[in-house]
Amino acid sequence: MDSAAPYLTGQASASASGQVLGLVLGIVDMAGWAITYWWVVALAAVAVSATGEAAVRHLARKASAERMALELVPSRHFDPALEEIFRRGVQLARASTSMPWWAPRRSKTVQIRLRADGSSPLRYRIEGPAGGERLLSITPFGPAVTVNRARPLFDKPRDHVVRAEFILRGKPTAPLREVPLSPDPLQPLIDAVSDLRAELGDLAEIRLDIQRAPMWALRARRLQLMSDARRAERREAQRAARWARHDATGIEDSLTWQLQQLVAGKQGGSGRRLVMPPVPRRVDPEEALGKLAEDDHLVRVQLLVMCASNTEGRAEARLAQLQAAFDVFGGGSRWAMRGWRIGPWRFGADRWPSRRGFERRWALGHSQPPRPNWVRLEELTGLLKPPTAHCRLPLLAGDLPTFEHGNPELLLQGTYRGPDGRRRLVATYAKETLFEVGVGKAGGGKTERALAQAISWAHAGGGLMFLDPHRDSWPRALPFLAHDHLMPRIALIDLNASGPAPQLSCWNPIGMHQGQVAHEVVEATADAYASVLGWDDATAPRALTIFTAALTVLVAVNETACQAGRPEDQATIFHVRSLLTDPVFRTTALTTVEGRLDEETRSWWRTVFPTLPTDAFAVVLNPIARLAANPVTRAFLGQPAGIYNIRAAMDSRMIVWVCPGGNGPTDRLVTALLARDLLRAVRSRRDTAEDRRVPFRPYFDELITLTGAAPETIAAMFEDFRKYKVHVHGMTQLLARLPIPVRLSLIQNASTLASTAGSQSAIAPITAEWGDRPPADVVSMLDRFEHYMSLTVEGRRVGPVQITGPHLDDVFAHYARPGQANALEHAAQTTAGAAPLAQLTDRAQSQLIRVSAFLTQHSSATQPAAQMQKKRNYK
Repeated sequence: MDSAAPYLTGQASASASGQVLGLVLGIVDMAGWAITYWWVVALAAVAVSATGEAAVRHLARKASAERMALELVPSRHFDPALEEIFRRGVQLARASTSMPWWAPRRSKTVQIRLRADGSSPLRYRIEGPAGGERLLSITPFGPAVTVNRARPLFDKPRDHVVRAEFILRGKPTAPLREVPLSPDPLQPLIDAVSDLRAELGDLAEIRLDIQRAPMWALRARRLQLMSDARRAERREAQRAARWARHDATGIEDSLTWQLQQLVAGKQGGSGRRLVMPPVPRRVDPEEALGKLAEDDHLVRVQLLVMCASNTEGRAEARLAQLQAAFDVFGGGSRWAMRGWRIGPWRFGADRWPSRRGFERRWALGHSQPPRPNWVRLEELTGLLKPPTAHCRLPLLAGDLPTFEHGNPELLLQGTYRGPDGRRRLVATYAKETLFEVGVGKAGGGKTERALAQAISWAHAGGGLMFLDPHRDSWPRALPFLAHDHLMPRIALIDLNASGPAPQLSCWNPIGMHQGQVAHEVVEATADAYASVLGWDDATAPRALTIFTAALTVLVAVNETACQAGRPEDQATIFHVRSLLTDPVFRTTALTTVEGRLDEETRSWWRTVFPTLPTDAFAVVLNPIARLAANPVTRAFLGQPAGIYNIRAAMDSRMIVWVCPGGNGPTDRLVTALLARDLLRAVRSRRDTAEDRRVPFRPYFDELITLTGAAPETIAAMFEDFRKYKVHVHGMTQLLARLPIPVRLSLIQNASTLASTAGSQSAIAPITAEWGDRPPADVVSMLDRFEHYMSLTVEGRRVGPVQITGPHLDDVFAHYARPGQANALEHAAQTTAGAAPLAQLTDRAQSQLIRVSAFLTQHSSATQPAAQMQKKRNYK
């Protein structure tokens, strides 16, 4: 048995060697077959690869079908902190994994879509897995950003489309440039699409896909980078050693070194000295790996861009603008367009073979960048949030409508100059422009803009009232209103009485021939006097009581005259003096209207009035005496049945130009009467259904003058008129000069807030409403006719934006009819019932006799009937 063991051992060794030899021969035979039939192997590999890719694409397409979209709408004051933006990036990265386990990696992505198509400067959308909707709906930005569920977007085919894919180039471990948050990092991208024109089919869209970096690929990349760094360090050490030996050899062979050896007596010494080569430095992983050293908050991104237009060349130009915008983010690495250029041709995402893959990724939202664009979330700060308060947004046609002549739905605002230099007339919607305020120095263009707006509104069929104490606006507007279809609607109430034969209209503030309500007329007139004279229940209770009681009687007299068919016998405001100081007139008047007065009023006249001293009437009669001393105001207010009727003017879309004539005490009193009558007339529209109220626009030039006469009245207008479809436009040089109630109502309710140049202190209250963007020093340096204004369009505020005020000679040159200006002025005076001043003065002086005669006649006719009624009541 012992002798057979070596034999068996040798036999086993021979068998194993045979098996190894057979295996080697088999492998050689197989390799030979594969070499011979290489095409079979290639076909099999292609088939396996194609089958695998088809299966992966099917699963990815299935996973992508279950995606959601959110649109983020920032507020005007959205100003996030870096930490908030970083947390949003973490949310996006986490949401990219909210997919089924079987979903391929290419579909595990969250997409940021920045889109400009003319509807807004830059729409910011987030698209991602349906499972990540809850995570993405609640943002760290808080209420400053509104998150809305977005619908799918469908684009019409454009004639010209260009595509591009951007990849990171430069040092792969270096970060992008750290872009500050102010100004907004999105500003270059928004500037690149600011001249987009929707009517030409312009469209630009940027898509940034974010997904978590695959660990296996990241580790492989780190190993590669470390190996490259070590090889580079070894090469550097070898190069340094070569240069050290070269330098040592050069030194020993030099004449200077040989002389040193002779002097030192070492010429017989040993050979060349030993040079120690430098040792390669230890490679620092953080230095070699850079931003790839840590796993935390490292993502892989894909950046796709598409631009389109129906006009040749605009899409290509837009892509070039966006490419320049992405250069702002360039640092150690930069965004560069993938592809190469040969002469005038560029081979990239627009050409074979890249185009098909680009369109597939674009349509399905898959992320398959050709190279791993690894970035840290801090590098994407500028793209992880919507535009902030530090972003200057362009004004698109969708933000502010383009003005159309003759369109009653639009209200002219001025000329806007776009980023591309194009100018267009812009407007707001008339139904939304409730109140406007214009501030700025004299001559800055406030009145010119208001005139342009009023003229355009008049030509569109709207009614208005232009109240100008200085009358300068009337001759300026005259040539542009001198049209045959406008003349019947225009009335001129001019109290300046200029020229050799002045024509003047007339108005009876307490007249009842136009169907007014008696107590409203009394209240309006009394409040107007109290406003100008500073009367109130604390400072002048007796004056208020006396004046109100007198007005009550005179209004009752007028009501009686109108019912008797004798409106020409109505009393005027000047009959207050006769009522208080003439016992005969007072007795006749009280007897005539006794049945129209309530018991309290009759009792006051019987018991209280006789106890009043004579000097108690002076405070009431003094302002009336001043009105009577002025022939213009005496003629204007002293007529029994005036033509002026602002309520009828509103309802019939009249164009009424009122020029009170100055800002003296008497003028302020007339202005207060007009303003209070306007307030009464507007409030009387409560008797008309809301849908039947005709829009009307009063324009108040020189608010300082007007509010000096009626501050509470003007403030009430800005508070109440919206309900009755009456929209006030006010202009002033200084807000600080306005009474506090007026100033507060103006700022609170202004749909449009505009400012021209002026002192910084005067403009500061306006810019403060805009958050000092722009600051007061910028607005104060505006050129003439330039305005900064904030406007209201579709319920949201637009601006402040710089707009050039319209100049009548430019915007309405086609409306100018200077040859018909005289005809219009004559027609406007005729419509207002103007008559020669002398004629009206004579009529006003004789009115007391007419009223006294009417009262005597009427009281003698009614007295027997009253006595008979008393006897019947006694029986």
